[in-house]
Amino acid sequence: MLLQEGWRLPPQIGVTCGPFFYRGRVWLGWNGVGLMTDRQTIRVARAEDAEAMAAIYAPVVVNTAISFELEPPSVEEMRQRIVSTLERLPWLVSLDNKGAVSGFAYASRHRERLAYQWSVDVTAYVREDVRGQGIGKALYLRLLEILACLGYCEAFAGIALPNAASVALHESVGFRSLGVYRRVGFKLGQWHDVGWWQRRLREAAEPSELIAFSKSAYT
Repeated sequence: MLLQEGWRLPPQIGVTCGPFFYRGRVWLGWNGVGLMTDRQTIRVARAEDAEAMAAIYAPVVVNTAISFELEPPSVEEMRQRIVSTLERLPWLVSLDNKGAVSGFAYASRHRERLAYQWSVDVTAYVREDVRGQGIGKALYLRLLEILACLGYCEAFAGIALPNAASVALHESVGFRSLGVYRRVGFKLGQWHDVGWWQRRLREAAEPSELIAFSKSAYT
């Protein structure tokens, strides 16, 4: 499937999703936001990416308070998370020039009650050996654009503090600080604060009907 430059969603969404080209679950073009560069490609996650993503995520769970999970998910659990997320929301991966997964970013529901349905939480993780190369920013820019095109209005990110690198990443793509939950999580022998950041995805006096990612032109 090949989408033409400047492909537009149905009129009720009112957002131009592009310019970009899309072929075989890989977006081509828009080098300025890292969709395809000499070093990285961004595409939709697949179930078979689970092992690589679990390997990226496990040290974060085991060695840091960045994630509040206490045990790293198995490969099978990661696979189930990918599949279930992609029904409604985007999950993206970046690939290095050898085709190996170098990072991932995804969205999840902000809260369960229906009035929250146009808000999402977002998360990104980058492989340790390629951090600081703009991969997280490229993933986030693409993820946030897709979320706006699906009809979502607000994105939120929780950051266990202190984490200057994560704060800088989120603020570089337009997130603004909201406040801090004090001593909200206990891990690695101590209490941790979590700061919350917010980014507007699209202006809407009234929200539109959301498009499920699995039923969108991205899949």
